[in-house]
Parts: sequence; C-alpha cells; structure tokens
Amino acid sequence: MIAFDGKVVLVTGGARGIGAAAVRAMAGAGARVVIHYVRNRDAAEALAAEFEDGATCLVQGDLADPAATEAIWTEALAWQGQIDVLVNNAGIYEPADPDGDLDAFLASWDRTLRVNLTAAAQLCRHAVDHFRARGGGTIVNVASRAAFRGDDYDRMNYAASKGGLAALTRSIARKCAHWGVLAYTVAPGFVATDMVDDIIEQDGMDDMIKDVPLGAIAPAEDVGNTIAFLAGGLAPHATGTTVDINGASHIR
Repeated sequence: MIAFDGKVVLVTGGARGIGAAAVRAMAGAGARVVIHYVRNRDAAEALAAEFEDGATCLVQGDLADPAATEAIWTEALAWQGQIDVLVNNAGIYEPADPDGDLDAFLASWDRTLRVNLTAAAQLCRHAVDHFRARGGGTIVNVASRAAFRGDDYDRMNYAASKGGLAALTRSIARKCAHWGVLAYTVAPGFVATDMVDDIIEQDGMDDMIKDVPLGAIAPAEDVGNTIAFLAGGLAPHATGTTVDINGASHIR
C-alpha cells in the first residue's frame, strides 16, 4: 500500500489536469501537498477544499520568471519546514512556426524551454540540495511521449523541452542516488485535460486516437496514480526509469 504519512509534496501546476490528479492520489494517501498554480486560484482553492484543513497549501508563481520560481520553492519549504517529494508537472504547449516570423519563433522557444525545462531544473537544484541534507527524497518529472518520438514541426520546441527534462531526470538519478535522491520520469501521450482541449476541437478526437491501440487517450488519473506510485517509495531501484503512459501508441 502506498502511504505518504509525514511526507510533504510540492506539485507544480497542481490545480488542474495531471497535477490535480497527482495531488488527489498523494493527499488521499496521507501526504501534505503544496499545490502550485500560476493564475487559476479558484481551481486551486476548489481542489484544496476537497481535503481537511492543513492537508494542503497554495503557492502562486509564474515559472517563466526565475525570481518567482525561487520564491515558489522558498514558500513551499517554509510551510512545513521540509519537502520530501518534488513533482515537476507544470508545462506549456504552444506552437513555434519555423516558417513564420523569426522573433515569434525564438520567443516561443525561449518561453517553452524556460517553463518546461529550466524552471524544473531550478527546482530540482533546490530539491537535491534539500534532500541531500535530509538523507533522501524523490523527484518525479512529467515529460511526454514527444520526448522520444518527436512532435509536429511547429511543436519541436515542446518535444525538445521534454527530451531535455528526461535527460535531466536521468542525470539526477545516476549522480545523486548515493545521497538517497531518487528521480523518475513519466511520459504521457495525449491526456484528457484542458491543455489539449483546443487540439481536440481543432483536429477531432478520432484523429487523436487513430494511432492509440487502446482506443482512447489517457485520463489524468492514470498519470496521477503513476506519479503517486513512483513517489511513494515502493520501487527505489527503479530510479532513473521513464514510465510511458500512452496507450501503446509509442513503445520503446
């Protein structure tokens, strides 16, 4: 049985979608969870209201801003004086048209790499230092199927950022395990969240599932439950592992 009693978890992008599913899975197993959000405080408060007082804490901050990212960690750590699990879930998925305006192309690459990769690395930096002092801890980074099979031509920025996130995780796993620091990657395909609603509206669900043998895109709970399992400490020798959650649409 997965148990998080006495553990504190920080989930970035925790108010909706995969993040909210991870919060529910871990808070439901006894964790105290810091729910990070960027703008949607209503969603964060609604999620926190599902649990008893003291089980969650809300932290706001824009991961596009390095100073705000520092403040997220500082505020999260101050809540209970410890963090045992970091879940880097927050991310953006925006186009960068190689055939379009150069400035717009570069700006999208900069934003995507900043939010999806550099901010995660910034938080991992703090987490490893904190975990090392405490004798261990766990990082779960949410990458993507796109990290391994690529993405559309105008979404290469997203694929590259998630590929970098997977490499970051492996580096931490290899070099920090002797400090008791564990690191895992989960790599979903399309997941039924509001992040992909516009794509579903544009292309249709049939197009999204045409190469998914399971015949459906994953619910957020599939990913949240996997995060909880990895973070729960039941498989420490799986550190460095990437778990694919894509309905067998991409098998490595």
